[in-house]
Amino acid sequence: MMGIRTAGDQDLVRLARSGNTRAFDRLMIRYQDKMYRLARKMSESEEDAEDVVQEAFARAYTAIPGFRGESKFSTWLYRITLNMAIMRRRRKRYEHVSLDSPIETSDGRMQREVEDTSSSPLDEVISNEARQILEQAVSSLPQASRTVFVLRHFEGLSTEETAGILRISVPAVKARLHRTLVILREHVLDCVSKRPVGDCATGFTA
Repeated sequence: MMGIRTAGDQDLVRLARSGNTRAFDRLMIRYQDKMYRLARKMSESEEDAEDVVQEAFARAYTAIPGFRGESKFSTWLYRITLNMAIMRRRRKRYEHVSLDSPIETSDGRMQREVEDTSSSPLDEVISNEARQILEQAVSSLPQASRTVFVLRHFEGLSTEETAGILRISVPAVKARLHRTLVILREHVLDCVSKRPVGDCATGFTA
């Protein structure tokens, strides 16, 4: 009899759908690194990425009885992780409090004090500028463009797999990726000529 540890995804999914928690745990162990990598690329911090993975685990656990196998399990799990990351970014955006707004104290209203955590000019010079510029550019992409770029170029998924996760057509993935690459290329080339890296403007549309 095949053990849980060596079973394939299809067998584990079948067992997990019937309530076998060991099978579900094995699936999560198998995919947790990929889930975290995707979550990290779509999140603002490591802490957010960890929360996204935990939320994705919980959502997958409650949803797996309804998984019909119309797509690969990995595609289904990527979609859940991606949705959790997008939902968390939206929540944080809504919960954001302007740092320019004053706060109420017993002594009246006063401005917020924010610690300056920016890198020094020397740190920016020493760092890998091209990688830093690319990460800045990718983080500023609109959600749809950023998602396609992350799945194809950071996660190494095929065009077909990306289309399956996003539930769009293959031509749509190719068109969206092409537009994104053109914008990123122009942005990076423009930024490389500027000093310091922090002068590089972000916030564009694709």
